[in-house]
Amino acid sequence: MAEGSRNEPAMDARRFAALAQAYGGDLRRWPEAERMAGTVFAASGAGKAILRQAGTLDALLDSYRVDAPDKALHSSILQAAGRHLVQRRRQWFWWLGLGLAGIGLAGAVAGLALVTIVTPEVQPDHYVLDTDVTAFGDAGPDAENGEENL
Repeated sequence: MAEGSRNEPAMDARRFAALAQAYGGDLRRWPEAERMAGTVFAASGAGKAILRQAGTLDALLDSYRVDAPDKALHSSILQAAGRHLVQRRRQWFWWLGLGLAGIGLAGAVAGLALVTIVTPEVQPDHYVLDTDVTAFGDAGPDAENGEENL
């Protein structure tokens, strides 16, 4: 198949430079759809210059190394994480206790409301029990003589 028969526009320098800047100088890292056109353009003088510049940047980026953190930083991070976990666990238990207290209070209020609604009203007695009342009747000074009423 010829390049022009695939309904794809030929690769120009601007598109080739954008792809080289995005994916680097190694054509194996480029998208599959762009590799064939990129390989054809890379054979030109402009393509070689663009790939050389992208390859220089790739080599510079590949040579960069980050040093491992020292032991003091590592231990301080672990200590801070441990303190944070302990603090979160305490907060969790505190909220759990508060939630349980709220559930208990809600249960007490619901029970009080249920007892208030379900319990029938009790009619008060005519008199209040006090020290003058006996099992046989009222022994107070106002009490009538029971024998006279017979």
